[in-house]
Amino acid sequence: MARRAALPAGPLGDDFSFVSPVVKYVLFFFNLLFWMISMVMVAVGVYARLLKHAEAAMACLAVDPAILLVMVGVLTFLITFCGCVGSLRENICLLQVFSVCLTIIFLLQLAAGVLGFVFSDKARGKVSEIINGAIVHYRDDLDLQNLIDFGQKEFSCCGGVSYKDWSQNMYFNCTATNPSRERCSVPFSCCLHDTSQAVINTMCGHGMQARGYLEASAFIHTNGCIDKLVNWTHSNLFLLGGIALGLALPQLVGIVLAQLLINQIRDQIKLQLYNQQHRADPWY
Repeated sequence: MARRAALPAGPLGDDFSFVSPVVKYVLFFFNLLFWMISMVMVAVGVYARLLKHAEAAMACLAVDPAILLVMVGVLTFLITFCGCVGSLRENICLLQVFSVCLTIIFLLQLAAGVLGFVFSDKARGKVSEIINGAIVHYRDDLDLQNLIDFGQKEFSCCGGVSYKDWSQNMYFNCTATNPSRERCSVPFSCCLHDTSQAVINTMCGHGMQARGYLEASAFIHTNGCIDKLVNWTHSNLFLLGGIALGLALPQLVGIVLAQLLINQIRDQIKLQLYNQQHRADPWY
């Protein structure tokens, strides 16, 4: 019996590969970009944390922007590391970890958006809780203080529900036993902006909590930031939708590329097994 002819260098030949270099390296550089961004995030977060005073090192970690930046950076670093190495080494296990993590994050974001829209009252309560917690720790964390001041100036608001919410802070508390020089005051970021002033008066909010709404409104913003934030959200739904799409699109691209590469690697493994089995065949 004549021996079978060898397979041509075609679809089943040794030089053929199901793995597309385009998919492989696009996924690699896609992850490499976010991997580098994650390292910058971690470095900035750690640097910001180390700059804080020792007494602030244990202050309200849940609302510390530096800690939040480090956590997001570390999570992004681990996920993109799996994507980088998995695509470069054509490792199915790492690519599956990368794909599953991205899918979970995407679903959590989607669920949070839907739940926030459906249960808007509870979402409002949670936002109120976060803002009140930030007010309590206003003087404990410089990053948090700058963030609150930026928000109050940007939205022209003061406190959570009203300017009197600043009484929750131990320095701005209105009780008679409070020895602070800022007693019954509000931060300068609550004050009405005066374009004629060249230098910011940081004491402009002194004693404002002791005044009524009408009297205080001549000097500071009396409306709370929660209502302003809700109104801004309703007025900028298209902008928020665009931001959400911008966050979701890279995740979907990563998931699709990872699944595509996984299928290609599996097909390549099947091809290699097929070639090995037929080379062992004496009639191959």
